[in-house]
Amino acid sequence: MARTESKMLALGTVAPEFSLLDTVSKKTMNLHSLNGSKGTVIMFICNHCPFVIHVNPEITKMALEYQKQGVHFIAISSNDVEKYPEDDPQFMRIKAKAENYTFPYLYDEDQSVAKKYDAACTPDFFLFDEGLKLVYRGQLDDSRPGNGLPLTGKDLRDAIEKLIKGEEINPVQKPSIGCNIKWKSNA
Repeated sequence: MARTESKMLALGTVAPEFSLLDTVSKKTMNLHSLNGSKGTVIMFICNHCPFVIHVNPEITKMALEYQKQGVHFIAISSNDVEKYPEDDPQFMRIKAKAENYTFPYLYDEDQSVAKKYDAACTPDFFLFDEGLKLVYRGQLDDSRPGNGLPLTGKDLRDAIEKLIKGEEINPVQKPSIGCNIKWKSNA
């Protein structure tokens, strides 16, 4: 399994707008209708990546916990479904239901949103404040498939907690590590 690090988009970057198909509701949704009153977590994930499969229980748990506090979660899959058919929107919908996602699971068919966010891997996490300015980008925690470390969400949780409390978030952040986004050959 390939290990690709996130590219670490510059802190303070304003979240690029998007309008994408939600594979669960089958409706087109945009960033400004989905963002939270306190903050927004945007996650680039997919169905088949072992790193995403590993973190799914924690992201589902965190979304349930923090959505009640005004931090919304948005998942986006940008993988090439011709080469990776298990990431097709029909299977994204099945995965979202199986994992009990309480957040939209959007499909970035032309991969333009992943490019705007400079996303590189799955999972890749971005936390934006109430004004949609980037305050955290990086890993969920130090746990990886097979490394024996417990899944806690510590790094992202700490950033969300500080955001909610209005405290400064440490700008020294570890990149996420996962499978590379499966780019289309003409992308």
